[in-house]
Amino acid sequence: QVQLVESGGGSVQAGGSLRLSCTASGLPSSPTCMGWFRQRPGKEREGVATIEADGTTAYANSVKGRFTVSRVNAENTLYLQMDGLEPEDTAMYYCAADPHPAAIQALGHHCPLSLVFIYYGQGTQVTVSS
Repeated sequence: QVQLVESGGGSVQAGGSLRLSCTASGLPSSPTCMGWFRQRPGKEREGVATIEADGTTAYANSVKGRFTVSRVNAENTLYLQMDGLEPEDTAMYYCAADPHPAAIQALGHHCPLSLVFIYYGQGTQVTVSS
């Protein structure tokens, strides 16, 4: 059974930092692509950052320069360092692994910042106060 478990969420003031972690277990193989997504209050889930096995990263424009995604392949662990947090970053954050092969083919990208992943965690809440 595949499980992705996030941790590290919490409440911080604007300008503060948090580091999210995600540990994956039960995956059939080491994921070629992992990512972070978030759902802000009243909004649809959106992509935050992705990272390939070779360390190639991609970020949503809204978090570029403030968030850093990283992973430890041998441990199937994913991280998201969030600095300069803003109230608009308040959301439930989810980690994800393995984009659907059909989506990879359709999008022409093997690590898309889109909601096309096979596995998602249950999420960890991040709240940023002004």
